[in-house]
Amino acid sequence: MEFALYLLLGSLAGVLAGLFGVGGGIIIVPVLVFSFTAQGFAPEVLTHLAVGTSLATIVFTSINSIREHHRRGAVQWQLFRWLAPGILAGAAVGGATAALINGPILQKIIGVFAICVAIQLALNLTPKNPRPLPGKPELIAAGGVIGWASAIFGIGGGSVTVPFLVWRSVPMQQAVATSAACGFPIAFAGALVFIATGWHDTQVPEWSLGFVYLPALLGIAITSVFFARFGAKLAHKLSPVLLKRLFALLLVVVGSSFLFN
Repeated sequence: MEFALYLLLGSLAGVLAGLFGVGGGIIIVPVLVFSFTAQGFAPEVLTHLAVGTSLATIVFTSINSIREHHRRGAVQWQLFRWLAPGILAGAAVGGATAALINGPILQKIIGVFAICVAIQLALNLTPKNPRPLPGKPELIAAGGVIGWASAIFGIGGGSVTVPFLVWRSVPMQQAVATSAACGFPIAFAGALVFIATGWHDTQVPEWSLGFVYLPALLGIAITSVFFARFGAKLAHKLSPVLLKRLFALLLVVVGSSFLFN
């Protein structure tokens, strides 16, 4: 029964990622928190398990996305080359930072982030007054901030990377594609840190690899890869404004439940 839930969650996360251009982690983390709570996992570790598991799933799902964007020639690898070192370092520090935060407090931080993303989607807020492409030092520094924040929230970083690149005069399609490429090092480094920091924690449930819950990882990874393609196709048939507002409403509900529960 639990595994069926993870398969369903992977399907939902994949569709939403394809529809809205945001990482599935923004949905995976809250649903896993609710699922792990219902299963009676220790409250001290269940949020960390949700974040670590989300990052681990993005390692697999991002590969398919990168291949598709690269096939279309949209990934700006010259930007990725200088973002990646900062992302790797930032994600490692972000994972270690999250491990130091109390579980319920981490939930509230994620709740605030979900509401902020909801506001950005609902109001279609985009950076104004685009600036020229950043230099190498700025790209490394920006990668560090992106990696740090993304590892804490358990996301692939699209909610942060895309606005930054668009602000720095990168066309939207290329910004989305380059952000997808950045999702892999974010998830890889973050997941490794969550595995390491939870390795000796006695409160994690069976079938866990540190703060990564393997049944959830397997179930989500199996379905999200395929349903992301379906979501991308569906996005071309439905009103993007309506879809974004509906998704924003969902995020407000999720974020509020984290803040006030």
